[in-house]
Amino acid sequence: MENVYNKQFPGLMKGKKIMYVHGFMSSGQTGTVGILQNLLPDASVIAEDIPLHPEEGLAMLQEMAAREKPDLIIGTSMGGMYTEMLSGYDRILVNPAFEMGKTMGTHGMMGKQTYQNPRKDGQMEVVVTKALEKEYDEMTHHCFQMVTSEEQQRVFGLFGDEDPLVHTFDIFHQHYPQAIRFHGEHRLNEKVIMHYLVPVIRWIDDRQEGRERPVVYLDFNVLHDSYQKPLSSMHKAYEQLIENYEVYIVAPALTDEHQSLTEVQDWVEQYLSSPAWNHVIFCNQTSLLYGDYLISACPSEGFMGTGIRFGSEEFKTWEEIITFFERLGGQ
Repeated sequence: MENVYNKQFPGLMKGKKIMYVHGFMSSGQTGTVGILQNLLPDASVIAEDIPLHPEEGLAMLQEMAAREKPDLIIGTSMGGMYTEMLSGYDRILVNPAFEMGKTMGTHGMMGKQTYQNPRKDGQMEVVVTKALEKEYDEMTHHCFQMVTSEEQQRVFGLFGDEDPLVHTFDIFHQHYPQAIRFHGEHRLNEKVIMHYLVPVIRWIDDRQEGRERPVVYLDFNVLHDSYQKPLSSMHKAYEQLIENYEVYIVAPALTDEHQSLTEVQDWVEQYLSSPAWNHVIFCNQTSLLYGDYLISACPSEGFMGTGIRFGSEEFKTWEEIITFFERLGGQ
């Protein structure tokens, strides 16, 4: 599948191995593997066909993980269900089907089905029966049996806000704190991978490497206009910044003349989505913040880093901000 965004992230997960676990009626030849490999040219992305029967599928994946020793496992839908059970690895679950048996029965997955991608055994069709549905229902009962405080920090869940098939955000969040919504449907595509999945991969890569990035604070009020719409080129600047910096959104703590905390969080979730998860700070005194850059219409004189006055002659728009940080080259 062609990557229409023509974008790569060289250096991300460099020399590391990513194991991809596909969804129901798919295969290791899914186009998602190609997209991931193209976006992450310095990593190795591996995937295998998962057997139809869940006990065989889980056993195969456990053996594969033990053999390949991946640095990261990414699973989608049914693959997300399996991935949760592969404890001991950093993992990202995308729209995990924790109610797989129920999903099969209520979304037209019974009867003769055609595989969406070629499989190594050449099989093209399969008949999904009530007995198979029961097998999957029993398998999902094994989810969340290995949850520990350490595992909770190694597992991220990504949930599309327009997913018509799977709605397991609340189930996941009962066991893992790192539950994140993104703008998308059930299946991964280039847009979702590049804008929402890659930032989470970057967080994991940074943690694995003990890497600390320079910190940039963005004043919430310079992200939008008076109608609460994102300013021109703000998204472009934000996406470029998060490639090299740890970026936080700073908003005033609740007062009578300011927006409520919920309104700020809702705006950030709507317009910045998953890359800004857990990166919103409510603070009335930015001089107390410790970081490298503060972009604000009125940077605090007491801020210890570099204050960038948005709207000034030098930084009239986000395009000037982009140029400034491009010249810095991540410093």
